[in-house]
Amino acid sequence: MPKVSSVVVPYAAYLRVYEPLGAFPEPERDHWARYARRAERPSYQDELRRSLADLVPTPPVAVPVQESGDAFVLEVDGVVCVCPWRTRLRGWQALEDLGEELPPPVLDAVLPPVVRRQAALDYERWLARNPDARPWIRTATWQVPLNWFVLVADEERRYDKGTAEVSPVLRYRTPMVQARRRVARALRTLRETVSEGPLTDGLVDVGRWLEEFHPRSLVELDYGGLVHVLPAGELEDDHSAADVAAGIDALRRGDGEAAGEAYARLVERWRAVRDRRSAN
Repeated sequence: MPKVSSVVVPYAAYLRVYEPLGAFPEPERDHWARYARRAERPSYQDELRRSLADLVPTPPVAVPVQESGDAFVLEVDGVVCVCPWRTRLRGWQALEDLGEELPPPVLDAVLPPVVRRQAALDYERWLARNPDARPWIRTATWQVPLNWFVLVADEERRYDKGTAEVSPVLRYRTPMVQARRRVARALRTLRETVSEGPLTDGLVDVGRWLEEFHPRSLVELDYGGLVHVLPAGELEDDHSAADVAAGIDALRRGDGEAAGEAYARLVERWRAVRDRRSAN
C-alpha cells in the first residue's frame, strides 16, 4: 500500500464500534471477510494522512469523492469484527461542526465557502438516498469527551509506553452490552441527582448511537494521537474512566463532596490538554 506521508498526525481521540461480520448484509459482508484476511491493513494514522493530503490541492478536497473501502479489524473469541472507516460520511459530518471549531477567516482560508457549499449539497443529496446511515467511528480533537468514559471501566484500560519506533497506546475495549448497561445506569443516576447538562446530553446522544449496532459488537475508546501530546508520566497516571465512575457512584450514594473531587480531577487533567491546543 502506498505511504502518503511519514509524518505522525496527532491530537485526535476515537470512539469505535466493531461489529461482527454477521451484522453486515451481502455483498458488504463478503467484502469485509476478504478484507480481514489481508496480511497488511492501514492504520488510523494512514487515514488522517490521506485526509490532510486532500487539503493540499487547489481547490482543496473537503470530502473524499468516493467512500473508503478500508476498516479496522479485530478477532474476539474467534469472531471477526469490523469497524468500517466511512471516511466520506464522517468528513461530511465533521464539516457541519467545523464552524464551531475555527474562526471564520481561518475556516475560509482552509476551506473556501464555495467548497463547503458544494460539499453540503453533495451530503444533502446523498443523505436523501441513505437516511439511516451512521458512522462506526466518532472523533474528538484535543480531548476525550467525558461521556465516552462512562462506556468503559478502569480494568479494561490498556496502556503501552511504546518505543522509539512504536507510538504509545492508551485505550479501552468493552462489550457492547456492557457499554449500553453503563450508559443506562449513569443516565438514571444523573437524572435523579443533577439537572440536565452537557454530560447528560452527551450520554443520551452516545447511547442512541450505540443502539444502532449489533448487540455482540465491541466498543473501543482510543486516545489515538493524544498520546503525542501528553507526557509519558501523565499518560501512565491517567485513569479518567475510574474518575468518571467514582464521580457517578458518589452521586448515587449522595456524597456530593466525593463527586466534586472526582470532577475536579477530570477538569484539571483535560483543561491542561486543551491549554496545549491554545499554545499551538
